[in-house]
Amino acid sequence: MKEVPGYDRRVMRLFDTYVHGQMSRREFLDRLATVTASTTAAAAILASLSPDYALAQQVDPDDKSIRASYKRYGSPKGAGVMNGYFARPAATGHKLPAVLVIHENRGLNPYIEDVVRRLAVAGFIAYAPDALTPLGGYPGNDGEGRALQRQRDRDEMAEDFIAAVDFLIKHPDCTGKVGAVGFCFGGSMVMQLAVRVPELRAGVAFYGRHPDPRLASSINAPLLFHHAELDERVNASWPDFEAALEAADREYTNYDYDDVGHGFHNDTTPRFDEAAARLAWERTLAFFAAELQ
Repeated sequence: MKEVPGYDRRVMRLFDTYVHGQMSRREFLDRLATVTASTTAAAAILASLSPDYALAQQVDPDDKSIRASYKRYGSPKGAGVMNGYFARPAATGHKLPAVLVIHENRGLNPYIEDVVRRLAVAGFIAYAPDALTPLGGYPGNDGEGRALQRQRDRDEMAEDFIAAVDFLIKHPDCTGKVGAVGFCFGGSMVMQLAVRVPELRAGVAFYGRHPDPRLASSINAPLLFHHAELDERVNASWPDFEAALEAADREYTNYDYDDVGHGFHNDTTPRFDEAAARLAWERTLAFFAAELQ
């Protein structure tokens, strides 16, 4: 069973541990070298698994059908003032529903900005805050971005994203209907918002860590989950959380994607799976259309 062509599952388990901050770059390379029997090969594998953001652009930032810019908002219980990437259809004259986009554990990188533009092309207002704003913003590469995000307090970051929901609800171009989509850390944050923000109208979590099952009864928004078959770390907590959602009679839909790993939607790395990513995104857009329109 494959995970990423050319790499066995030991390599991908190590990489998953590394990118989620559970080991240093040095430790990752040392342990990978025991698998490859070569420090040179280990360094080459790390380079090949790192994102290539030239691949991230599905929607040109200058696409005339949308308007994109950076916008700031207040987060009084969080960092104070936050920055993020905002896009909406260029056509004006009527209000639109909005989707909050929550990045992975490395800040607002080009992949997430492109996701914002994809939502705008699909007819939504979309906004992605940068959790690294208090530390100067996304630094231009994911390694430094992960290191910076580990410096932030998780509770404070949650307050920043809660404030972003309020920012969108009150935006003059928004209907007041707001959903959220997130990836990895962002998927986990979507579930936190569903627990803590009753105004949230819909949430989509791509392979995000699940909250305490005891919190399931606090969720009001319909949820859509995208899980990867080979994502053992995230999937381990899903049965208990799903049982809690069922017991609380909460509205949710779960999709499992066969033979793919964590991060399969991110089209800038070898973990990307085109078929699974396309299907998951089609389901996401249909879900938001149904819940927010």
